Amino acid sequence: MRAMRQNDRWRWLTAGAVAVCLLAFTLLIGLLAWQGMRAFWPQRVDLYTLTQPDGQSRALLGETLEHQPRFPAPAAEGDAQPSVSYVHRYLIKTGNRDWDAPDFRVLYTREAIKVSQPEAVLVLQRRSGGNAYGWFVGLREDDEPLTARDPDALLHQRLKQVRGLLHKIDRIRHVELARLNDQLAALDARADQLRQQQQFDTRALSEFEANQAALQRRFAQLSGQLADLQHESLRDVLILSDAQDRQHAIPLAQIVEAWYPNAMNMQQKSLHTLRQIWHFISDSPTESDGGAFPAIFGTVLMVLLMSLIVMPFGVIAAIWLHEYAGRNALTRLVRIAVVNLAGVPSIVYGVFGLGFFVWLAGGTLDQLFFSRALPNPTFGTPGLLWAALTLALLTLPVVIVATEEGLSRIPDSLRHGSLALGATQAETLWQVILPMALPAMLTGLILAVARAAGETAPLMLVGVVKMVPELPVDAVFPWLHLDRKFMHLGFQIYDLAFQSPNVEADRPLVYATALLLVMIILSLNLLAMALRHRLRERYRLMTQ
Repeated sequence: MRAMRQNDRWRWLTAGAVAVCLLAFTLLIGLLAWQGMRAFWPQRVDLYTLTQPDGQSRALLGETLEHQPRFPAPAAEGDAQPSVSYVHRYLIKTGNRDWDAPDFRVLYTREAIKVSQPEAVLVLQRRSGGNAYGWFVGLREDDEPLTARDPDALLHQRLKQVRGLLHKIDRIRHVELARLNDQLAALDARADQLRQQQQFDTRALSEFEANQAALQRRFAQLSGQLADLQHESLRDVLILSDAQDRQHAIPLAQIVEAWYPNAMNMQQKSLHTLRQIWHFISDSPTESDGGAFPAIFGTVLMVLLMSLIVMPFGVIAAIWLHEYAGRNALTRLVRIAVVNLAGVPSIVYGVFGLGFFVWLAGGTLDQLFFSRALPNPTFGTPGLLWAALTLALLTLPVVIVATEEGLSRIPDSLRHGSLALGATQAETLWQVILPMALPAMLTGLILAVARAAGETAPLMLVGVVKMVPELPVDAVFPWLHLDRKFMHLGFQIYDLAFQSPNVEADRPLVYATALLLVMIILSLNLLAMALRHRLRERYRLMTQ
């Protein structure tokens, strides 16, 4: 009875610890979601009318982020003993950064200010310069005003047309021109090879010139199409009037989305939020817009490459330690080294990856296979391959330990029975041991993915950057470019939180990006856990 009571206490303590962990994780997700929704939910825009000391009124338009009714009044200059008094403090996001900086204002007033919410206030989400707030005046095409019965419908129609033009421009730049440049580079490389082999005769020269002329004509054609599309995308201009009745011309090519927040109902706000979330997930980042698709793509691709590299090496090392090496001084030394490597700070792995993988291995590859491109490095510079190898080295101890623990739980009777039936040690390992150890291997993979996906410090040295001109995967052979740099959600969080020129405006995006990173790690782990559970149930009968 006494032992049962002690077991019950430990069960309750274990259940309580699990409940606290789940509650903390749920609160973390809730905090990130609540704070991140501010970046997507259309906020109310307030119009402040201020009376200045000279009697003139001044208007201020923006989103009210904070209102503190009892805030200690700032001390006046030259006041040696300031009196303690309280004022109303307003933190207002006024936007219009490019012509009315700064885009955050702080107001102190003795009495609460009466504010209004005009329904005609328009909010423009721009690709540069931050949000713009004001009143819609009209549209112009080549300095000619456009008229329509429904100006709002005309605005959204023109925005849709401009998005189509920008999509065509991106396709020409990143697909067709990239493919054409690759063909020109391959043609030049072929000509250099023929010259080195002294086979560049008159026939080869004429063929080379004909192919080069055809590619150059295609390049000129694409360049002309690109110039025409760029000119057409800049024809439409929106005229916006700010709170001081000044009018500003904003090209529609600079506008991502336009909405009237004070006139929207709950359904319209919900639909707008869903569109903003999709834009955040599927678009690329700009100067003032936090699209995360390249960072999502880079994070997932880097984790997948790291998993493909670390699993074979980790499993082979664990099999050697447990099945073949035996118990001797060498294996004890190797196990001690593996345990110590698991505690090395990640930045040390980043320094090692920069020195060994990038400078030594990458520089050697450039000299052997890409000497024509030198002194411009191909693999002798940080890139996706070296980042995946560095994180594979970082997570290798986790996979080794987890796999070896799984191998140690397999009864020796299964090994002896397989050998007694005439199977070799290799056949026993392949047909009996490894299938039963798969759940433990997947446990190691889960732990490796959870650690690697959240690492940022080593990636800053071996491949991650703030902005990439193109993804590591495109339509140009060999399609997967391991030498290219990439974006990562962890580094994007760091950049938005500490390196952004406007941290206050990007704070909701920090929470949204952090939530996205947590959800990606959770999804990858759940996928591996589901596979582990299926394999564990499949091989459960073999252990009984």
